[in-house]
Amino acid sequence: MISLVFIAIAVWFGFKGYLETRVNTPYDGKKVCIALSLDAPDRYWGTYRPGVYFGLKTRDSQSLVTGLMWYFPRMLRYDGSGFRHWCEQGDKLDRYAWLEHDGRTFGVQEIVDNSVSIRTTFVKRPGGYEGGDWTARIAVSPAKEHKGEEISLLFYTAIEEGTKGWIKANLGDYSRLTGTEGNTQGLGSFVVNLNLINGTVEEHSFLATAAPGLHVLKETVLQNLRVATQKGSAEKRVVLAGEQLPLSPEGNKKDPNFIVSQVTGRAPFELEVSYESGSFSNRIDKLTGKNYDEALEKQRLLFSERFESVFKLKSKGYTDDEVAFAKMAFSNLIGSVGYFYGSSQVQSSYTESPVPYWKAPLYTAVPSRSFFPRGFLWDEGFHGLLIAAWDMEIELDIMSHWFDLMNVEGWIPREMILGQEALAKVPEEFVTQINTNANPPTFFLTLDFMLQHKEQELLRHHLPLLDRLYPRLQAWFSWFNVTQVGDLPGTYRWRGRDGTTSRELNPKTLTSGLDDYPRASHPSVAERHVDLRCWIAYAARVLARITETLSYSSTKYHETFQYLSDNNLLNKLHWSPNTQWYSDYGLHTDRVVLRKPAPPPPHKQQQQRSQPPSVELVRVVLEDPSLRFVDTTFGYVSLFPFILQIVEPDSPQLGKILQDLRDPDLLWTKQGLRSLAKTSPIYMKYNTEHDAPYWRGPVWINLNYLTVRAAHYYSNIDGPYRQNARKIYEELRKNLIQNIIKQYRKTGYLWENYDSAEGQGKGSHPFTGWTSLVVLLMAEIY
Repeated sequence: MISLVFIAIAVWFGFKGYLETRVNTPYDGKKVCIALSLDAPDRYWGTYRPGVYFGLKTRDSQSLVTGLMWYFPRMLRYDGSGFRHWCEQGDKLDRYAWLEHDGRTFGVQEIVDNSVSIRTTFVKRPGGYEGGDWTARIAVSPAKEHKGEEISLLFYTAIEEGTKGWIKANLGDYSRLTGTEGNTQGLGSFVVNLNLINGTVEEHSFLATAAPGLHVLKETVLQNLRVATQKGSAEKRVVLAGEQLPLSPEGNKKDPNFIVSQVTGRAPFELEVSYESGSFSNRIDKLTGKNYDEALEKQRLLFSERFESVFKLKSKGYTDDEVAFAKMAFSNLIGSVGYFYGSSQVQSSYTESPVPYWKAPLYTAVPSRSFFPRGFLWDEGFHGLLIAAWDMEIELDIMSHWFDLMNVEGWIPREMILGQEALAKVPEEFVTQINTNANPPTFFLTLDFMLQHKEQELLRHHLPLLDRLYPRLQAWFSWFNVTQVGDLPGTYRWRGRDGTTSRELNPKTLTSGLDDYPRASHPSVAERHVDLRCWIAYAARVLARITETLSYSSTKYHETFQYLSDNNLLNKLHWSPNTQWYSDYGLHTDRVVLRKPAPPPPHKQQQQRSQPPSVELVRVVLEDPSLRFVDTTFGYVSLFPFILQIVEPDSPQLGKILQDLRDPDLLWTKQGLRSLAKTSPIYMKYNTEHDAPYWRGPVWINLNYLTVRAAHYYSNIDGPYRQNARKIYEELRKNLIQNIIKQYRKTGYLWENYDSAEGQGKGSHPFTGWTSLVVLLMAEIY
């Protein structure tokens, strides 16, 4: 009997250990991504550091990285303000963006900072065995009234932590840094040369040191600046301190891993940086000088020709200025594709604290270079629509990396924060990813787009990849159907809402992607979310088509789609008979407010005299909630049966949706559809004392794009509401395009969202993630 008890205990602890490790155990199947590192030589080098204003690196787990910093001597402060490196909204640059970028070969970027324009360009050239050569130019041009403005440019090379290899400074006359040479496991031997090609430089200096990591390069530079007096002059300048190598514990100088060249000059002037691979043995001429000019011009011409062939904007009558805008919107998206490597922090209900995910690479676009320079799962499905229209191979590569991050449960973390630089930009509260929490499966949007627009290319060139991806798509779909189901058959509920909060007016639903969009006031197991139900129905339809494409049995997914798209069942579960629109359902009351807490009773005030009173607003419920439709809220969630094309074209519900869409008291504005109706009790209300409204009124381009796409679909299919759909399609599309371009001309940026009253850009900027879908709106590609 005692032995049975011991066996039972051993089995229990073994099972408990199994449950604990599932969250960070990789999916047991073939990897989707097989084009790693030099397996894709034309994508080996790239501008894969979206969080810096300019920098190149390789698609290696440990890479040589290069980057640009700068400052105006007259503006540099002792605390480091005025020093540019990472893309920061606080720098208040007039604008910066890639104007042209093809995702593979070249890029042209313009940065406007105060009185100067900094133009960064690069071109790659294949050759040898280690990814070929590349050359970059950094040209500083002053505004007319600021000719002669003094500026310091700092160009650096560094080695990521763990890189096997070395770098060293090459010094010329007067101990002036002329470049860097080195050798790493991924690159072999190489040389990086830096030369002035135009203008006059007043000061050269350099730094060769051992930096603690890529996340503190700016701080390392600031710590090694010193004031120097020029020979024969009383003028003083801030320069780098030369070789500053710290000592190892054994007392030896550490090898440098960070080498910076500082060039101070008066605008205009121009620098040229050339990287030459030692494996490129048959190099006839260098990619410098006139050769570089010719190579860049050739790539720009090819880019313009291809851009027109893909998007056909000139043939649609757009002006040169509007086409240039579209090139910028697209280029800054694809130019912001990054390559990250590291380990996420994850947690399940079976782990006492967060645990590390396995180390892995991620090749992905990012929503915003300044505010979100990391991978977001639900954003990436929208990014993929535009990237796939341009280069399906790049998009499939991105998707492959994401699906290789799936664990054995079929879960993919919502945010991927990989590496020192990415982690340094994320508040601690958002670092840990919880394995019960979902994100909308927007990669099914991308796959559907490919099947509609690129099916022959997919079948001809990428069928083996799709076959490797397919088991993971099945596992992902199954994970949603196990973890996100509701209490009733055919219902779904986003997990991750905080039912115990005393601070939030309406507990956030971050997992839905719509953050503070109002749901049932009291989270409960009885909730059912209409948007999630529609996502699963849509995913089932796309998965059925993929299954057929691969010649497998699609019966299961067809049946699931038919069940979830049954309009009678959908209406029973989510159509409010009171307001006649689609709604969530749950434990709800509208009578919830934020108030200052009541003062403590008199007998407790004496005890708390030494403590400052709490002034933070708290949530107060003025009426008991009841199970009901959340139908006083009308907004993006109400549109999901329409925007994911679940509602039938002859359904009376479609007619009512189109009627409500056009109502200016609900969502319609001259700038696009606002996220929440003005009639909603929570319209534009703060969710806590400090959390401003986010998805409670502003115009968001991703959901507007899906609405335009749906209106286009219903306007081209037989049904009684076809003409209404066509009118909405034409007006909404026009309103969105006009306002986004107008705000770009006014501010120099694309924005995270837009004010529904006047159209001003709001939130983070530049936001050339899903806001760049304006290019597909202009091109009418859905």
